[in-house]
Amino acid sequence: MTSRTIELNGKTALVTGSARRIGREIGLELARQGMNLIIHHGSSDAEAASALREAQALGVQAQVIKADLRDPGQISAMFAQVERTMERLDVLVNSASVFASGAFLEVTLEAWQSALAVNLTAPFLCSQHAARLMGEQGGTIINILDLSAYAPWKSYPHHSVSKAGLKMLTEVMALSLAPRIRVNGIAPGPMLRDEGNSPEQWERIGQRLPLKHTGDPADVARAVTFLATEPFITGAILQVDGGELLL
Repeated sequence: MTSRTIELNGKTALVTGSARRIGREIGLELARQGMNLIIHHGSSDAEAASALREAQALGVQAQVIKADLRDPGQISAMFAQVERTMERLDVLVNSASVFASGAFLEVTLEAWQSALAVNLTAPFLCSQHAARLMGEQGGTIINILDLSAYAPWKSYPHHSVSKAGLKMLTEVMALSLAPRIRVNGIAPGPMLRDEGNSPEQWERIGQRLPLKHTGDPADVARAVTFLATEPFITGAILQVDGGELLL
């Protein structure tokens, strides 16, 4: 049987952490594809309201849900609201993440547990809820990792462990939820300049990559759309990194 591209128009997506940064671009790109959008955030009220207006301007149904992903009860309440208001879910993108740094001997138990709670346990719980809500029609789950899933980042020990765990969770879920639900991941490279890098430093980061430039959140958003629409891909981790993993 010949596989056909999956149609997204009129279906529903939930993107965690979609009020700002890469998550926001992912959510809005799915809305541009005609998907109804649930915008999740933890504390970004103004940005979430702005993302809501942008999504609604694209002519799709959209809503905002605020939930602390460190709290399993709030995760359950979020999916109960999705079920009440949207009836079903077709795409889940686990994009929300904390990016904590610290020397290994200085990482506190609280910091360790917080990183794993948001970056690993929350995607696990969200995926369980989503898989049940997707029902027999199935759907797609996409996890957003980064390159610390492949190689340890000395200054980000708890973050690295959480993303390596998320990579394995992606592969385990792909086996466990097939054939009804496809599960894939995306590992972005340098996408957004932070305050710790000057424009000149950011340019140098791009120049050391094989493709000689940094990326953009839109690159990740397009990769999400690709994985959401291709019916014969599961268990894959797509590196959107300008070739950084090759170095």
